[in-house]
Formats: sequence, structure tokens, C-alpha cells
Amino acid sequence: MSGYLFYNVIGVIILQINRLFEIIYILLNKKSITAKELAERFEVSVRTIYRDIDTLSSAGIPIYASQGKGGGISLLDDYVLNKSVLSEREQNEILYALQSLSITLTPETDKVLARLSSLFNRNTTNWIEVDFSPWGSNENGTCQFTMIKNAILSRQIIEFNYFGSSGEKSIRKVEPVKLVFKVNAWYLQAFCLTRNTYRTFKITRMSDLQMTPESFSERNFEGIKENEQAQTTQIDVCLNISAEGAYRVYDEFDEEDITKNNDGSYMVKASLPRGDWIYNYLFSYGPLLEVIEPKELRQEMKNRIKIMTNKY
Repeated sequence: MSGYLFYNVIGVIILQINRLFEIIYILLNKKSITAKELAERFEVSVRTIYRDIDTLSSAGIPIYASQGKGGGISLLDDYVLNKSVLSEREQNEILYALQSLSITLTPETDKVLARLSSLFNRNTTNWIEVDFSPWGSNENGTCQFTMIKNAILSRQIIEFNYFGSSGEKSIRKVEPVKLVFKVNAWYLQAFCLTRNTYRTFKITRMSDLQMTPESFSERNFEGIKENEQAQTTQIDVCLNISAEGAYRVYDEFDEEDITKNNDGSYMVKASLPRGDWIYNYLFSYGPLLEVIEPKELRQEMKNRIKIMTNKY
């Protein structure tokens, strides 16, 4: 499921949950109300209200609609909202799930959370926080991340300056599709209007980000998948990492790819995406890593080390 579709579905669900609870609370304090009045209150169609009534009825709420003059939507007179239908554990799971969705910044989330906490006689506990911005992000970095997320959700085109892998600067105008966290960095997958194709942008290389008033329609996501596959051919590597690098080995490689040697070092056999990034990644280990295979990768590492040595 795409990032846009996921958050859109979550937003719709939260809005509906809040509306259903609001309808129940209204009816508990009012004998009857018309579907038209409810539709105007929630700014939805009368048909949507009747669907909500069917949902509540299917859930066992004794709600009914009467026709004619003086008619409307009502609850049975002796009905009391029964919270014992859910166990204490189930109540907690619902509250915790809603709390973890606060990152979506959907205004209705807090309303639903407050209502359910009151209903279940519980104080909300800040046991979880979901924050997609990188550690150490300054306020500008956090705002940039939030702006991208909002552009994805609202399907608005964004513009920014971008520094490519070779350092060239270009102005990009894109239709943002999805935020991706990969190899300790955040990326934006988008349809680049400047290049007329799908591209993946590293967020730390983006600057002067602006959300434009232009909107866009959803494209075929197969295009970005094909583009990803074309850009991510793999290379099989064999690495020897000293014992001092253990803290990274198990963070960055699968356990089945790791063999611990008798001297405490680690032999890692894995597949990594091809590209110039791989050299920067391997060099980030410093003297803790030695490339064993393939020979061409090992030789290129030697060549780059020689170039660096000559500079000193």
C-alpha cells in the first residue's frame, strides 16, 4: 500500500470512528434527531449518515430510524452504552493504537482518543511516540519532513533544489509518492516532472523546499517499481569486519549472512545495491573492514585509498 493510500485510509477510519461516537453521544443526550441534522453537523451526505446508522446497528447498538412527522434517529429509551463488551486488554490496545497514530497529525485522532479514554475511565499514557524525522534533526529538518508528508497526503506538487551524487545542483519539480527509510537515511520517491520519470531523492540533499498550489492525480505505481528495479542491481560481497565493528554488523546485516570467526572478527556474505554509494558506505567502517570479494570491488577500494593517501 502506498504511503498516500495508507494515511488516507487511516484518516477516513478515524473520521468515521469519531463520527460514530459523536452520534451515540448526541442520541444519549437527545431523544431524537433527523438524518439531515446529523448530515449538516458533520458536513457529510444523508446517505453517509444512514450508512453510519447501519454500522452502529450491526455492532449491536439499538439505534433505529422512524419515518414521518416527528420521526428521526433514536436509541432505545433504556439503552446504556456498554463498555464491558471489550476486555481491559482490548481497551488498552485500542487506546495505544490511536496514540501511535498521532504522527499522522489527523485532528480527529485526539478527539477519538479523548472520548475513548473517558469512556474506559483511563488516563492516556504516553507510552509510544512515532517520529519519522531523523535523530538530531533541527527545526528546519523536521518542518521539511512534515511538508513532504503533507504534500504526499494532499497530492500537491513540490519544488526544491537538489544536489546530485556528483555535487551538481538542479531545481526539481516533483509529484511526491512515498517516503522511504533505507540504509540509515530517508529518501523521497517521486515522479520528477523535470526529468519526466520516477526518481528517488535523498532528503538530506534537498534544500529550499516549497509546496506549490498545484495538485496532481495518482499515477500507476508500477512505474516507480520498475524504475527501482532498474536502478538497484545487486553485487555479491564478502567482507571481513573486526570484532570492534560488532555493533554495526548485527544492525546492518541479516544474521544468516554473518559468520563469527575464531579471532572474534566477522565474515559477512551479502548482496548490496550497486552504485557509487557503496564505496562511501564501506569506507565508513574505516580500518575495521576489509573487502575480500569481489576482486574488482577490492581493487577499486585500493585505488581510492591510494588517491586519498596521495592527498596527504
